[in-house]
Amino acid sequence: MKPLFDLHTHTIASGHAYSTLKENIEAAKERGLIAMGFSDHACTMPGAAHPFYFGNFKIIRETISNIRIYKGIEANILNYEGSIDVKNELASKLDYVIASIHRPCIDSGTAEENTQALVGAMQNPFVKMIGHPDDSRFPLDYEELVYAASREKVALELNNSSFCPETTRQNCRQNALILLKLCRHYDVPVIMGSDAHIYYDIGEMTRSEAILQEMDFPLELVLNYHMEGLDYVLNQEPLSQEDSIHSPSKETVLQNV
Repeated sequence: MKPLFDLHTHTIASGHAYSTLKENIEAAKERGLIAMGFSDHACTMPGAAHPFYFGNFKIIRETISNIRIYKGIEANILNYEGSIDVKNELASKLDYVIASIHRPCIDSGTAEENTQALVGAMQNPFVKMIGHPDDSRFPLDYEELVYAASREKVALELNNSSFCPETTRQNCRQNALILLKLCRHYDVPVIMGSDAHIYYDIGEMTRSEAILQEMDFPLELVLNYHMEGLDYVLNQEPLSQEDSIHSPSKETVLQNV
């Protein structure tokens, strides 16, 4: 199987990426992707685009060069409560929001504080993915994270760029193994993302796929291998109060792995 879509990509609008949207789409076509999302950094990241940039996405066609285009944003988590730097008015006009922790935007806290930051972001109804939850500079309680992702129906990312030798993130591979073990145990899906900051990395997920193979991770839990996986990220309605009441208790879900 091969990945069908890549939703975590960046253009020059992010301020520290090097390719245009057109170049990325052409690379996605060459890679054989069916769909591509672009998710430039929100405004708190130094050098990022003004909110007007995201607000004008209405001019971009839904299909370009036979690639289905989805319009997203990578929001920055700002505090341990999980607040993000994307207002609801803007988020409602986008196809999806990735929420991520970035060092320029928040200081690392304890594992409990960092985990609560991600969990709080998941409770935002517009957040559909958690980006690169794998960096030991921001230690996490992975059981709590997986439980929250299951409850909130938010996809956890396996970020290919985290496994590159040049990454500044720390212990990503070891943390990914822990995350995948828990997701496999509790049947929680993951989503691969290239986190491409230049055109030739669009759809590049070979390092992530090698880790999935090493872990014998179920392919049905990898959203990118099924077009239905897009529905998990793009077409969900926020949980109702009744759904939340009837979701499994933490004591039920969190068992020894």
